[in-house]
Amino acid sequence: MSEKIPLLVLNSLSSAHQAQLAAGYDLTYAPTQAERAAAIAAHGAKFRAVLTIGVIGITAQEIAAMPKLELVCAMGAGFEGLAMDAIRARGIVAANGAGTNDDCVADHAFGLLIGVVRGIRTLDRQCREGVWREEIPQPPNVSGKKLGILGLGTIGQKIAKRASGFDMEVGYHNRKPREGAAHRYFDSLQALAEWADVLVIATPGGAGTRHLINAEILDALGPQGFLVNISRGSVVDTDALAAALRANRIAGAGLDVYESEPKRPEPLVGLDNVLLTPHMAGWSPEATQASVNRFMANAEGHFAGRGVVSPI
Repeated sequence: MSEKIPLLVLNSLSSAHQAQLAAGYDLTYAPTQAERAAAIAAHGAKFRAVLTIGVIGITAQEIAAMPKLELVCAMGAGFEGLAMDAIRARGIVAANGAGTNDDCVADHAFGLLIGVVRGIRTLDRQCREGVWREEIPQPPNVSGKKLGILGLGTIGQKIAKRASGFDMEVGYHNRKPREGAAHRYFDSLQALAEWADVLVIATPGGAGTRHLINAEILDALGPQGFLVNISRGSVVDTDALAAALRANRIAGAGLDVYESEPKRPEPLVGLDNVLLTPHMAGWSPEATQASVNRFMANAEGHFAGRGVVSPI
């Protein structure tokens, strides 16, 4: 039997998923910063593949310490933490899990959207406190609202598909119009925010999208407008958002991601018109299994000489 290929895993995985990987690979599991540093210091010379996730990535220094490295995979779609310049310079193959958790993220985005527009978090508290509906302002419909999507990629398209079930009109902003997209294209984020009742952020993270959602965009969204972010925390200026929510310059926000991760977003915690979840949108047993399976398919394709399934 041929020797197993040495694989370094940097993200946390269940014991069942570790076992799935270990069946095919010589697995080193190093999900903490200390374990990661120790594994690379001790065994860097042997690793041929690395599995990580976008938010924890892999550094140029770590890549330099792995002379045999030929494949780097991100489990989800995001890869903003991967040192792509170093990866490309070495001719290392990079792949991700694009599409494996799109449905889960789109579902969660819609949960946040409905939750924040209907004020479900506050209504739940009021109900438990014995407050009856006559004392509560009526929350608006979700159906029939205008939904603006920043980033009409695969996840953005799945959010748009769900919106059609709510008879929402969909508009979007990308760097350029998406071929074959039926939705209305806006050539600026400002124009999209002015038009939309709800603005959903589904764009990749990284330096190019940092703080795209600033005070100006929030003011364009306006006092009846809602913001939902399921992409990366870096896209939204947290302080500007907190100020807009406090002053009711926007109606509310639903966030699965925030700049301070994994620490909670302190400026937002005391506010009633924001719904927060701890970066769970892409997490479900189904999505995680699909992501692990995709890594296996990417790695198998690469080491068999066919190439990876979803290259970056």
